Amino acid sequence: MFPTLHDIAAWLPPLGTHAVFVALGLVAASIVFTIEKRRRKVSDPRMPYIVLGALAGAAIMSRLGTWAQHVDFSENLSLADQLLHGNASILSALVGAWLGVHVAKRLAGYKERTGDLFAPAVALAMAIGRIGCLLTELPGTPTGASWGIMLDRDAAARLGAPAGVPLHPSFVYEIMFHLAAFCLLWFWLRHRPIAAGETLTLYIAAYGVFRFFIEFVRGNDIAWLGLTRPQLFLAVTIPLLLVRIVLKARRGGFAAPVATERMIAHDRRA
Repeated sequence: MFPTLHDIAAWLPPLGTHAVFVALGLVAASIVFTIEKRRRKVSDPRMPYIVLGALAGAAIMSRLGTWAQHVDFSENLSLADQLLHGNASILSALVGAWLGVHVAKRLAGYKERTGDLFAPAVALAMAIGRIGCLLTELPGTPTGASWGIMLDRDAAARLGAPAGVPLHPSFVYEIMFHLAAFCLLWFWLRHRPIAAGETLTLYIAAYGVFRFFIEFVRGNDIAWLGLTRPQLFLAVTIPLLLVRIVLKARRGGFAAPVATERMIAHDRRA
């Protein structure tokens, strides 16, 4: 494992590896967001406030999502320590970004849907950010697969994992998912006649289902009924997202409209 870039290569600066890849993900996301914003001809001056709301919401909720996780509150960090030094959660960050966008839109009086702008940017940012997780965090549970990651003694002791035992590269699985999702969003879905904002819903729902099953090899602590905390959260939110998608589909939100010219030609032949 490589907590800092200096641990990867001696000539690199001693910056936190995870933080650097999160920053790179945000830079890539901003480029993709800008390209998509221009393609869709969105030039509203309030858009920077909406992006700021997403970033602020994600930053705050990513920390709060892992706070107060113990029944005995004395085992939890103080609120200030949690916000400054606590563990971060990707799922909580996504929820926070969603809330931040809605608060910012309400304050700015912006009523247009923005999910289509964020979807490919978020997918790419997640793929790049997960590289930082791969290089610094516990890879996953033991596996007999040939592609398992083996930790040396120092890394195993730091992460509380067995040394020399192949572990599921769960973050590699996530990186592959998000890259595939980005390609699907960028090269196909964003050009489809889908209801405004719903490409983000489709992406988040797909990730929720994927993440639920990946949790079985992530190595996170079991919280209740054999499920981890992320799985318990997803067990509630995934059905809500799926219901939304089904209702939108029934209303024609994902159906391609029939070309007007084709309808006219058909009427003339009739």
